[in-house]
Amino acid sequence: MTLLGFSAGTAGSSGGMVTMILLYGLIIAVFYFILIRPQSKQKKKEEEMRNTIEVGDTIVTIGGIVGRVVSVKDDDIVIETGADRNKLKIKKWAIGSNETKRSAPKTEEKKDGEKKSFFSFLKK
Repeated sequence: MTLLGFSAGTAGSSGGMVTMILLYGLIIAVFYFILIRPQSKQKKKEEEMRNTIEVGDTIVTIGGIVGRVVSVKDDDIVIETGADRNKLKIKKWAIGSNETKRSAPKTEEKKDGEKKSFFSFLKK
């Protein structure tokens, strides 16, 4: 009886071994592209967000505290919260998101003579 190329007897077991190695390789590749790679991309994106925080940005911590950045040091950030301006010193790893909307660098506009794409009307 054969199941995915594995034979029940000892004859032809080298073919079964190759199939098994290929199957394990395929499983590892699937785990890499579905789980490991997207997670590492997300981690790099979060680290970049934490390193680009400037004074005046509005942030939300992972605990849900909202505040405005007053000072930035190596690994510490001081934020101001509430109307009475309480100051909290937090670590950079505790920042969940940066709520300040920065304008993206503007790309050059197309000249009048250039073709427009079919879906350019959707960008307005």
